Amino acid sequence: MTDTTAMIFNIQRFSVDDGPGIRTTVFFKGCPLSCVWCHNPESHRREPELMYNAQKCISCGACSTVCDRGGHTFDAERAHTLDRTDCIACGACAGICPTKAVEMAGREETVENILKEVLADKIFYEQSGGGMTVSGGEPLYQPKAVTALCRAAKEAGLHVAMETCGFASESVVRAAAPWVDLFLFDYKAPADVHEALTGVPLQPILDTLGLLSALGKDVILRCPIIPGCNDSDRHFDGITALAKQYDNIKEVHLEPYHPLGISKLEQLGREVRYDNRSFLDAHALTERTEEMTRLCGKTVRIS
Repeated sequence: MTDTTAMIFNIQRFSVDDGPGIRTTVFFKGCPLSCVWCHNPESHRREPELMYNAQKCISCGACSTVCDRGGHTFDAERAHTLDRTDCIACGACAGICPTKAVEMAGREETVENILKEVLADKIFYEQSGGGMTVSGGEPLYQPKAVTALCRAAKEAGLHVAMETCGFASESVVRAAAPWVDLFLFDYKAPADVHEALTGVPLQPILDTLGLLSALGKDVILRCPIIPGCNDSDRHFDGITALAKQYDNIKEVHLEPYHPLGISKLEQLGREVRYDNRSFLDAHALTERTEEMTRLCGKTVRIS
């Protein structure tokens, strides 16, 4: 067992949407992309961050007693103000907050401790055909740690899935791939708008997809569908073409946008870059999946 450490921000038990069966999903912190619609903005930066939810605050003042940088202040009406100017994300205020209005996003854990928590539910994986999924952020952004964890999980007899944006070097992908049974591979937008929407060009991601095909690794394409960004005929046609091109792509999952990331951005004190609360036409999207299934010969479904 390795003493390698990983920066993670959540370990979610009893996940049923991150691969087959019942799973435990380990969320790695840090991502090379900056998607305008990201629903996990606390995953962007690799270092720990402070999140503040004003709706949970009871103005008890406990946070101000442990912050030596003047970050938490209360006026005469006990209204709480958080000033992040000199905050070093030490976590003292989060540790004392009774309502978890202040919390830390991100903590360092050893691979050994992560695997121990994952293995606690091994009986459920065995009964359901589940296992461990590594997600993020982007798990390949911490290549040494994620490879060590995936290897340890495989050696413990678990099915391992990895959710990835695919933006990683060939050497990193080759090192991790032997220890991963299934890649949940994000495909976000056509090439001409990909960098504007995600912060990175598409071609390195397509290169990774081609490499996984050459390595014979099973892939499920996971495609977020974002109103006003990528809900175009051209994007759906591109998804269909990729699914048809690669035999190792087993299914395609279309993932309708949800605005969970907006409140998280506010809690992180960051700018909201995308705030479209409109919803996709469910009937039209269902018809789209049926047409895509017919054209590519693979199962295309809404997830």
